[in-house]
Amino acid sequence: MNSLLAALALAVPCVFSSWAHAAELAPKPLYRDPVFDGAADVSIVFDRAAHVWKMFYTNRRATMTLPDPDDVEWVHGTAIGIADSRDGVHWRYRGTAAFPKACTDVTLWAPDVLYENGTYHMWLTVVPGIFHRWGAPGSQARIVHLTSTDLSSWNCAGDVTLGTGSVIDPSVMKLGQGYRMWYKDEHAQSRILAADSTDLRTWTKVGDKPVNPTHGEGPVAFRFKGHYWLIADVWKGLIVLRSENALDWTEQPGYILGTPGRTATDRAMGQHPDVVVDGERAFIYYFVHQKNEAEAAADPRWNQRTVIQVAELVYKDGRLIVDRDAPLRFRLHAPSP
Repeated sequence: MNSLLAALALAVPCVFSSWAHAAELAPKPLYRDPVFDGAADVSIVFDRAAHVWKMFYTNRRATMTLPDPDDVEWVHGTAIGIADSRDGVHWRYRGTAAFPKACTDVTLWAPDVLYENGTYHMWLTVVPGIFHRWGAPGSQARIVHLTSTDLSSWNCAGDVTLGTGSVIDPSVMKLGQGYRMWYKDEHAQSRILAADSTDLRTWTKVGDKPVNPTHGEGPVAFRFKGHYWLIADVWKGLIVLRSENALDWTEQPGYILGTPGRTATDRAMGQHPDVVVDGERAFIYYFVHQKNEAEAAADPRWNQRTVIQVAELVYKDGRLIVDRDAPLRFRLHAPSP
């Protein structure tokens, strides 16, 4: 009997440990900002000190009710929201990021975070003020580089200078001994271009030719299943590009997440994503406008609201496919040091 009890005593912690690390069913929505209900443009990074995943996102002021339906003030004056998660599935709101005023402004969009050699690097779109129309005089955006050792206290590391006008939505990836940034150039008819750096501070454009002729924004670059991939928001779904060298790209036919899902809060196209590659699996975190939800019938501004959803990217026959309606169970694992 004592031997049996001893065996059970040893087994029970193992069972609970297994439960603690079991894959979880992703809820819909995955995440909703509790203040302004306008979470968008996420960037997800692992906090190596706290052992949690951090989500940085554009905190659109979607609950604003403006008399003029064409007024875009609600997507200005935006802070960067923060949420954290132990597993990448269940997220908790953690307030907004505090950045130095010396290099930022009142309107912040589309963070992108990269960890490298003990330092977190963030590239952030900064708009100099609050504007009521797209393309208003003086609204030219720039990309600012910030650094941190703890994802909490940030230091200015300079503007990204690319010899062009309004640039937004950076996505940075390490390539060999250097780095490449993809970004939207609003003076190139809103197409995606690239720039290279050896130190993450000085950038040189990779020519003047866009990576693809399609107009788009919110690019995200990653490596998965032996290929480089670039996914971008083209306002009718997400375009998928594949490459063997991260320079020459082949467009995948069609768009992913262009067809609305069937589940409540996921019934519009997916937009401006981030991708987390976890071993042999990859997960796409995207935002969805709430214009097709029941609440929109009574509230003409409900369409301003956005939530975060997640789906799995599946590699099949050389393509990436997504079934946004499929139940998804997963748990993100900590990346290698």
